[in-house]
Amino acid sequence: MTSGLTSGLTNGTTSPRQPRPSAAAKPVRWAADAVATMREGARLRLDYSAQSLWRVDRMIDGIRNEEAPYAAVETALRGLGAYAGEVIVRQAGGEWWTTGGDHWVRTPDGRLWDPIDEACRCFAGDGSLRLLCRDATAAR
Repeated sequence: MTSGLTSGLTNGTTSPRQPRPSAAAKPVRWAADAVATMREGARLRLDYSAQSLWRVDRMIDGIRNEEAPYAAVETALRGLGAYAGEVIVRQAGGEWWTTGGDHWVRTPDGRLWDPIDEACRCFAGDGSLRLLCRDATAAR
């Protein structure tokens, strides 16, 4: 099962893109939206590197410290979690999995990771996207 949106050519080259599972469609879009929002709203550049997750964790800490209600930041947390998931996919060679509306990242060693839930845990003060990525990519 692949998404037609991700097949084709990249950057004007003649090499085709690797097809992405259809499970990736939503989280990839959420991640891209988070990157654009952080760049425009918070002047924070996210480059899909593991190091960038340090800035994401700090951003979530700042939102929590402002005592924003969860309902007001739920979409942003979903996007930041999806961004962390995309970092894991790119760094570890993982892939997105979905069932029942939930999205996870499966790393090549077969482990499943829930970066969207981890973003919510960060907001609660008990999580870290940076550490999740470190653990998920440690075997690579």
